[in-house]
Amino acid sequence: MFSNSHSTPSLNKKLHSFSSPFDHLTEEIIFAILDHLHDDPFSRKSFSLLSKSFYAAESLHRRSLRPLHSHPIRTVSPRYPSISKLDLTLCPHVEDSFLISVSTAWKTTLRSIDLSRSRSFSNVGLSNLVTSCTGLVEINLSNGVALTDSVIKVLAEAKNLEKLWLSRCKSITDMGIGCVAVGCKKLKLLCLNWCLHITDLGVGLIATKCKELRSLDLSFLPITEKCLPTILQLQHLEELILEECHGIDDEGLEALKRNCKRNSLKFLNLSRCPSISHSGLSSLIIGSENLQKLNLSYGSSITTDMAKCLHNFSGLQSIKLDCCSLTTSGVKTIANWRASLKELSLSKCAGVTDECLSILVQKHKQLRKLDITCCRKITYGSINSITSSCSFLVSLKMESCSLVPREAYVLIGQRCPYLEELDLTDNEIDNEGLKSISKCSRLSVLKLGICLNINDDGLCHIASGCPKIKELDLYRSTGITDRGIAATAGGCPALEMINIAYNDKITDSSLISLSKCLNLKALEIRGCCCISSIGLSAIAMGCKQLTVLDIKKCVNVNDDGMLPLAQFSHNLKQINLSYCSVTDVGLLSLASINCLRNMTILHLAGLTPDGLTAALLVGSGLRKVKLHLSFKSSLPPSFRKYMETRGCILYWRDKAFQVDRDDKDWNFHSGKSMGDST
Repeated sequence: MFSNSHSTPSLNKKLHSFSSPFDHLTEEIIFAILDHLHDDPFSRKSFSLLSKSFYAAESLHRRSLRPLHSHPIRTVSPRYPSISKLDLTLCPHVEDSFLISVSTAWKTTLRSIDLSRSRSFSNVGLSNLVTSCTGLVEINLSNGVALTDSVIKVLAEAKNLEKLWLSRCKSITDMGIGCVAVGCKKLKLLCLNWCLHITDLGVGLIATKCKELRSLDLSFLPITEKCLPTILQLQHLEELILEECHGIDDEGLEALKRNCKRNSLKFLNLSRCPSISHSGLSSLIIGSENLQKLNLSYGSSITTDMAKCLHNFSGLQSIKLDCCSLTTSGVKTIANWRASLKELSLSKCAGVTDECLSILVQKHKQLRKLDITCCRKITYGSINSITSSCSFLVSLKMESCSLVPREAYVLIGQRCPYLEELDLTDNEIDNEGLKSISKCSRLSVLKLGICLNINDDGLCHIASGCPKIKELDLYRSTGITDRGIAATAGGCPALEMINIAYNDKITDSSLISLSKCLNLKALEIRGCCCISSIGLSAIAMGCKQLTVLDIKKCVNVNDDGMLPLAQFSHNLKQINLSYCSVTDVGLLSLASINCLRNMTILHLAGLTPDGLTAALLVGSGLRKVKLHLSFKSSLPPSFRKYMETRGCILYWRDKAFQVDRDDKDWNFHSGKSMGDST
């Protein structure tokens, strides 16, 4: 009786008069709204479902696409006719037929394509793509270890190509890169790192033919100084990366002095080149009057002669000397440079003392970023000098500076109000230090892992004074309890990442508090033995943007925690649930998350071979799964081959069951990101 078919014309007219006010917005205004929703796919989706006009506008406005699989392009392309950037990093197998479909669908609009995680295509598909999509300016073929010269040479047809990434394409040779050089004369960026069969000949061809190059990455190539004269003659080259090019040494570089010409180089990376000393460096940069950034990490000692090479480079703003040996005479020479540095990295440098740092910062008072990680000889005097001289610091990294006393950290808050990033991991800071640092209201990254002198009182000061914090690391800081986490969740609404691993004082109450942080993307709670599925369920329901989750050794988390994750955490990409009390049922639910890419599932007592097989089959988006070796015999070779063909690599670990011990896993902060550890 309420069917629309019985509505009278007058009633229809009345209903039409109550149309949504959004229907009167112009396309220009709608597009402006969509621009503000660019980084939030869920908001864009909700926006498009408001009305037919919004749906159509979102379709026309979308310029980038990152499909979960390669097969739906034929159905997706009619809805999105204006795609200019196609990211296929989630598609492990991209066949020629797919690339042909892409070149048909977006022939006139496509400008960028990323195939760095894709396989299965040949020169046929790539040739069709580059000849049809003449507007292509960016192609990423990195990690194409099986790509040969026959595939690479078709890129010569991409006449308008400006950026090309071939990192770790270990099979291509001078022949293939020579074809690229001849055809792609508009190249501005070229990355060839780890292309181990490209020699001076290929690099020389690139430098000769591609005169528009701005950035060139030759890291780990077996090149010598023979190709450098041609490279340095490139009039527009601003960035040159020669990391670990062991074929380049002082003797060869000496010849460059005779053909020295002024160049436009601004950034030079010579890290891990121990064969280059002051004489070689001097020869290489003699014409680089515009040099702004220099990386000499893991190289020769910074002696007086080495430092003198850079004396007259007044535009130098940033230098990295990580793991180099500093001499006092070298430091004094750096202090006398004409340049006023803005970035200085001395991480793990031998020879850094209070005297050295005092000399440096008194000269380079405009420093914005300073890294003194693992400079274990510095004391209160260094922090006093740094904070007195460099009050405009925005980033200070000083992990494991174990001789710096508690009272020194008060100076940081008193004198460096503009700090945005502060790493105090494994130091003696206490609550008074945190109270002072809470004055740094711009702080967005704060690392307090293994800080055993802090507790909730100090963290409450941070929560009340630093509302912009996005990343907070409290790894093994066992003085923190639920009270401190509750204060953090309430005072830092922008929080995106928090690490509270290995703290037995953290309970479900903390997770319930954190569930109010709607922007939370990464949560590290491994080894928090008092956390259960109750807290995890709260996170799943509240933190819809969660992408990385580590619950290893949370033994009270079971299937009841997996079901809410499957229902609400549609953005989850990486999870470690080793040692949890999860069974086949929970794992099967978890694997149904479309975005899930990486899983580590060691020592799940409730997992059976059948359950594992079912979960692997359901997880169509999985790319990397770490498993215990005991399951390998249960999965037939044909099944393992099928998983590999689908793009999922199974990593087998023969790790014995570990009883949780507080003195283990201290290497978490040694360059590992969340979820990397097993």
